[in-house]
Amino acid sequence: MSKQSANAATDLQRDELVADIRRWGRELGFQQVGIADTDLSDHETRLDAWLAAGMHGEMAWMAAHGRKRSRPELLHPGTRSVIVLRMDYLPPAATPVEELIEQPEKACISRYAVGRDYHKVLRSRLKKLAQRIEKQIGPFGHRVFTDSAPVLEKPLAEKAGLGWIGKHTNLLNRHAGSWFFLGEIYTDLALPADEPVADHCGSCRRCIDVCPTRAIVAPYQLDARRCISYLTIELKGAIPEEFRKPMGNRIYGCDDCQMVCPWNRYAQFSGEDDFQPRKDLDAGDLVELFGWDETTFLARTEGTAIRRIGHERWLRNIAVALGNAPTTPAVLDALKARADHPSEIVREHVAWALRRHEGLGASPCP
Repeated sequence: MSKQSANAATDLQRDELVADIRRWGRELGFQQVGIADTDLSDHETRLDAWLAAGMHGEMAWMAAHGRKRSRPELLHPGTRSVIVLRMDYLPPAATPVEELIEQPEKACISRYAVGRDYHKVLRSRLKKLAQRIEKQIGPFGHRVFTDSAPVLEKPLAEKAGLGWIGKHTNLLNRHAGSWFFLGEIYTDLALPADEPVADHCGSCRRCIDVCPTRAIVAPYQLDARRCISYLTIELKGAIPEEFRKPMGNRIYGCDDCQMVCPWNRYAQFSGEDDFQPRKDLDAGDLVELFGWDETTFLARTEGTAIRRIGHERWLRNIAVALGNAPTTPAVLDALKARADHPSEIVREHVAWALRRHEGLGASPCP
């Protein structure tokens, strides 16, 4: 079947092609494959309001591409359908988040980041899926994405029937919770779209209540400027002092809203070797991690998503966590060793942490 015949095919033939795409996706390690149309007009309105309120903080790229984010055909001309795929990532060998946040001397890193960079894993699989489609129907217009470029991933996944956007603004699936990655293939094929699923959050507000920094300012509305994931990953400057104590030992991202979500009792562990935790990144000792020089940091985080924040922000984040850690000689020595660091950002956060332990304006431990 050629691309032209695929677009001119009967409903039965298109359904057969979609069935093949789903099968190939599963063979490539994806747990679910859905098809979405390109009408994101409702989400475009919500995005505009969110941006106008400044809730994207310093993420200027969120507003930098005009309508390309909410109109797929502008980002990839000719797009008629979007293939959306889910890949579970929860590593079975990783220390549970609820245990980590109760160990203030340990580093709590978001579960998605303790293994290989998911961008690399998913992009490779998406390209292989596109190749299989091409082998079946011949050359066709397409482009693959995974948390890259201006793409409204969660709204597209919602339209493709992969789940609903929860009150914490993560995508939720009744059979998989929220511990998964998303990938997309924009295509010029006219494929039958799947039906969206209903919202099943009900009256639950556990994610709202548990958020350490109160970033979920209303159901389905996240103020990124308050979110620990934003503060530890996207924010380039100083972390506002009001958020430092609530950060606890979270040095890269935050999983609290996922941790308490009832739907994550159905989350599936990932069998992907690439997502298994690296020893240094799962429940690592804060003092030891703070002692890494830049060369060590780059070596230990090579191939991971963590590397993108750079050594300076790595130290900034850990300085905050050490300020929240129990007062011990090892913690104090580690902080004092960085007190004259060349980076003003690092020095300022180290000074704050030392003041915490000295009891100047705050108790030494949370």
